Parts: sequence; structure tokens; C-alpha cells
Amino acid sequence: MTEDMRNSEVWAEHQRSEFETLSVENTLRTMVPEPYVNHIPTMTGGLGAAELGRFYRDHFIGQWPSDTTITPISRTTGDDQIVDEMLISFTHDQVIDCILPGVAPTGRRIEVPTVAIVRFQDGKVAREHIYWDQASVLVQAGLLDPLGLPVAGAETVAKLKDPTLPSNTLIMASLQSA
Repeated sequence: MTEDMRNSEVWAEHQRSEFETLSVENTLRTMVPEPYVNHIPTMTGGLGAAELGRFYRDHFIGQWPSDTTITPISRTTGDDQIVDEMLISFTHDQVIDCILPGVAPTGRRIEVPTVAIVRFQDGKVAREHIYWDQASVLVQAGLLDPLGLPVAGAETVAKLKDPTLPSNTLIMASLQSA
């Protein structure tokens, strides 16, 4: 088995532990002794097993709504890294500290294109950098009015799913309002 295949299996087990079996211990078992996780838009995560264990226990694992789905879009693999593009969808019916810290449930459906850059060391997850468009999340949650701003909400997901939808709509809107 190649290194990238082993890493893909470890990453799949890591995600199962986070989102299906909801096990902090199993999640940490897939990681190096001093892992690093950073959700870039909200700066949530942790450095080191103790800090990351607290984050997973208190702010991540088990906080995702029951209708959360993760749909793979693309994956790029190398000997020590995976880059996953995915669509995370959920109804914001509970507090989700890692993506909307301090925000009470809005009851709104949120779909967010997400990129995870996962580095491996000795066959375990060493580092995760997770990126998403926080403005799109805030628009979909009803917390940010996109009027007059160069941001979009659910339209970003529609365009991801259907490349034939028009491009440059924010540019056109800005020209019309000028």
C-alpha cells in the first residue's frame, strides 16, 4: 500500500471519529503526539494533544447538527499531505463553536465549500488547516447583509455544484450600483 493510500485511510478514520463515532480518544489516536489544528476563518482548534483534546471535547465533536453531511468534491494527495475540497451542509439548529462561535442557533440551512489541508507524519495526522468562506456562512445564517458588499451566500454553493451558472455576478452587481 502506498503512503498516500495509508494517509487516506488514516484521514477517513479521523473524520469517522469526529463526525460518526464522536470519539475524542479515537480522533486523537489518529494524530501525532503534538498535533496542530487551525480552522483559519475562526482561529479555532488547538496546538498539542491536551489543548486539542479539550477543543474536540468541548467545542467540536458532538456539536455538529444531526443532519450534517460532508460531500467530497476533490482530493489531491502526496506522500505526506492530503488536500480535500468538500461541501459541508447542516441546519444551524445548535451552537457550533468552531464555525459560528458564540452564535445562537438560527435554524437556517448552511452549505459551505471547505478546503482541508492535512499534513501527515509517521502515518498520523500532524496538522490540519481548514479553510472556508466565513462571509458566505454569515450571509446564510442571516448575520450579514450582503447588500452592497462583495460577498455571496448560498449562491457560492450553487455555482460550485453547477459550473454553468453565471460567473462574475458580484462584479456585475457592483457596476450596476455604481
